[in-house]
Amino acid sequence: MIPVATLLLLRHGRTTANADGGLAGRQPVELDDTGRAQASAVGERLRAVPLAAVVTSPLIRCRQTLELALPQATPTVEEGLIECDYGSWEGQPLKKLAKEPIWPVVQQHPSAAVFPDGEAMAAMAARAVAAVRAWDARVTAEHGPEAVWLACSHGDVIKAIVADALGVHLDLFQRIVADPASVTAIRFTSLRPFLLRLNDTGGDLATLVPPPRKRRRRATRATDSDAAIGGGAGAAE
Repeated sequence: MIPVATLLLLRHGRTTANADGGLAGRQPVELDDTGRAQASAVGERLRAVPLAAVVTSPLIRCRQTLELALPQATPTVEEGLIECDYGSWEGQPLKKLAKEPIWPVVQQHPSAAVFPDGEAMAAMAARAVAAVRAWDARVTAEHGPEAVWLACSHGDVIKAIVADALGVHLDLFQRIVADPASVTAIRFTSLRPFLLRLNDTGGDLATLVPPPRKRRRRATRATDSDAAIGGGAGAAE
């Protein structure tokens, strides 16, 4: 496998809409007090991680999260990471939306869901996955396979990216959880993606930084053996 960079997906901190049980969508809702505390806390966890790049959804709740978590960073706005366009659903209480005919489709068959006057969930997933894969290739090319980079986005967007990394259909993405201010880590290798962390809200993030690569020694006949192809347990890592 060709070594590649490591992606950290950060969901924004809790917002006033999260607290009130509303569907914010692309509305300019901001972090509440809990969300600001969450952003500061995840910043402490990220302090030990050298980030080669930081990108963000253009929405203010993501930009506020990064301002608190990574005050020294200069994030690049990536439109592909913006929240799903929920159309006429935006700003409405979830309790009310749960009575809409399309609600079961969103929950059980999201690949077929198209929000009234809004975006198809499949389209959201496609543009989000394309955005992170393009950025990952760029970061790897510019900074090398030991690089770690961060993208701040939204719950459904992150869940869709995780579903793609796991190789599961979008219809299963509602089984994935991405809490406010959680970190999810993915490595897109040449053969397959690896999900390193999911919905992490308290672990040591420094362990996600790959160690420097060691130069391979030239093989000699003295090291030949009858060991099975692939060697030990670490050979496939």
